[in-house]
Amino acid sequence: MQAVIVPPNGLLNSQLQQIVALASAAKLPLFFSLRAGVAAGGLASYGINPASNYLLAAVYVVKIIKGAAPGDLPIEFPTKLELAINLKTAKALGLEIPPTLLARADEVIE
Repeated sequence: MQAVIVPPNGLLNSQLQQIVALASAAKLPLFFSLRAGVAAGGLASYGINPASNYLLAAVYVVKIIKGAAPGDLPIEFPTKLELAINLKTAKALGLEIPPTLLARADEVIE
């Protein structure tokens, strides 16, 4: 079976509905790095939660406002990746998602 991995890209993100429609017509599962792609009809996503990154950035801003030197602050990366699965899309594609994978998902869209 073939699948499409949709990279995180502003142009592609702005065209999610069209990408999902074309992939659905071709019976291709779509995989995204952001949950929005799954909510639009993609099969699954595995990636960061942008809201968590914004919160982390806000913490840095507060530290800098309180006098910390930006060059002294450590570089931090997201420590949690989230898995989202769209069961409606899986059913439309004729795919069965194993229960063990569903149990590990942070969100299951039905």
